[in-house]
Amino acid sequence: MSINRIIIGTQWGNEGKGKVVDFYSSQAEYIVRYPGDSNTHHFIPKGALQSEKTWLIGNGAVIDPIVFLNKISLLNAASVFSSAPHETIRVSERAHLIFSYHRKLDQLRKERDSRDNIETTMLGVGPAYEDKAAHRGIQVIDLLHPKRLYEKLKIAIEEKNILFKYHFKADEIELEPLYSSCLQLGKQLEPFATDVQRVLTEALKQKRPLLFEGTQGTLLDVDHGTYPDVTCFNTVASHAFTASGLGVPAVAPQVIGIAKAYTTRVGRGPFPTEIEKTDSEIAQKICELGDEFDANQSKPRRVGWLDLVALKHATEVNGLTGLALMKADILQDFDYVKICTSYRLAGTTLYELPACFEDYKELEPAYEVLPGSTKLDPHQIHSRIDLPIELQTYIRVIEDFLGIPIILLSIGPQKEETLVL
Repeated sequence: MSINRIIIGTQWGNEGKGKVVDFYSSQAEYIVRYPGDSNTHHFIPKGALQSEKTWLIGNGAVIDPIVFLNKISLLNAASVFSSAPHETIRVSERAHLIFSYHRKLDQLRKERDSRDNIETTMLGVGPAYEDKAAHRGIQVIDLLHPKRLYEKLKIAIEEKNILFKYHFKADEIELEPLYSSCLQLGKQLEPFATDVQRVLTEALKQKRPLLFEGTQGTLLDVDHGTYPDVTCFNTVASHAFTASGLGVPAVAPQVIGIAKAYTTRVGRGPFPTEIEKTDSEIAQKICELGDEFDANQSKPRRVGWLDLVALKHATEVNGLTGLALMKADILQDFDYVKICTSYRLAGTTLYELPACFEDYKELEPAYEVLPGSTKLDPHQIHSRIDLPIELQTYIRVIEDFLGIPIILLSIGPQKEETLVL
C-alpha cells in the first residue's frame, strides 16, 4: 500500500527536517516542496536525486529563477542527474517569481530600518509574496508569453520605482533590460515548467507514494505563529494541499511533525522557554553540542528547554499523526532536563499559546524537571527498550502530553543513527 506523508516543522524552524525528508524519500516516488522559496534552503533534498524520483515545486512557492538555474547548472556539472535535469525536477507553472526589484526592495527596507527588525535573508522573498497578494506577481507561465510578460513587468515595477526614487532615494529599475533578461530566463525555465497539480493528480490515481516537504516551522506560520515575528506565508501542513493543487480527502496523508528534544529560535521574537539568561552555561553547552548556529548568518541560535505548550499547538493546527524527535543525543550527560507544560500569566495558568503579542513579555514557563539521560551508544540501540531509562521517560512524557506517538528518534547526526519507534 502506498503511503503519503507530509513532513512539517513544529517549532521555529531548524528542527532537522532535511534528515527526516531524506530518511523517508526512499519510500516516495514524488517529493513535493510546496511553500517557501529556493533561497533559504539547500533547495533540493538528497532523496530527490535518487533514481526514479521526481521532485516538484508547487504553486505555493516563490522561485528566484537565477538561483534556481544556477543550482541546476552546478548539480548538472557534478553529474548528479541520471537523466536530463528537467526529467527529475519540475516547477509549477503557477509558482511566482522573485526578481531583482524584489531583492532590491528587501535590502533597502532592511538598511533603512535601524530597529532590530525581523530576520530576513534580504533575497526578495517577502516582497515577492506581497506582489502575489496584491495581484502584481509574475508567474513562471508568464515568462513564456512575451506580450503579457511585458505588460505585467511594467505594472509590477511602476510602484517599486516610485518607492525607490522618492522614499529610498535609490536608482530606479529599467524596464527594457529587465524584460530582455526575463525572456532569456523563460527559455531556460521552459523545460522545467509543468502543471504540478495534474502530475500529482495522476500520481494519486496510480497510487504512487507522495512526500510533501514543508519549510520553516509551524510557529513561523503567518496565521498560526507568533505574529508579527513570523514568515510571510503559511507553513502548516494543511497548506500542502492549497500550495500543490490537491484536495484533502484525495491524499489522506500521515502528517509527521519534526521537533528537537529542546527548542531553538533565530532572531528576535517571543521565546518563553529561552534559557540564555537563566541557565547560560546550559544554553551554551546545548548550542555547542547541537551545533546550533544559523546557517545564513553564522550566529548562535537562541536556545531553550522543550516547550510542550507550543508543541501541542503545532500538533493541533497541523493534525499531526506522529512526531520525529531530533537531537535526543544532545541532552545526554545532563544532570537534569526541563519540559515546559504550562505558562503563568498575571496569576493565571495557561495551557495554550496567547494570541496577543504583548502577553509573551509577561509569560513565565512552568516546568516539569526530569533526570538527565545517561550516555548512549547509537550502535547498541535497536529499539525503544534499548534506550536509557531516562530518555524513555522523557519520550513518554512528551507522548502523553501531545496525545500522539514519537515514531522516529534521532540519536546521532548520521542517517543510520535514526531509530524507528
